[in-house]
Amino acid sequence: MTCDEFNEFCRNLPATTYVVQWGGSDVWKVGGKVFAIGGWGDGKASITFKVSDIAYEILREQPGLRPAPYLASRGLKWIQHFAKPGLTDDELRDYIGESHAIVAAGLPKAKRTELGLDAGR
Repeated sequence: MTCDEFNEFCRNLPATTYVVQWGGSDVWKVGGKVFAIGGWGDGKASITFKVSDIAYEILREQPGLRPAPYLASRGLKWIQHFAKPGLTDDELRDYIGESHAIVAAGLPKAKRTELGLDAGR
């Protein structure tokens, strides 16, 4: 997944905001909370996202994936895709979408309603 593809995908998820933080990383948030981070140092992509407890246990040992530096060391369930083989672009999209959903679900109900994230519930 390229930088442009990553940013376009995240931009199209509901109620997202974008900032550049932490040394030039593309940081995507929902309700002010981070759900995806894209780093492009040395021309190599590293994409970081939040996962469920089960996904964390499965993904953390896979080639090209690792517990996200800094975040996972604090007990948070975040994975970083940093090398091949890693995940396919479709799998990355699925996990980034799930990360968005996990973070959005953790927002206070009033915030979810304000952002239009509870529509249809």
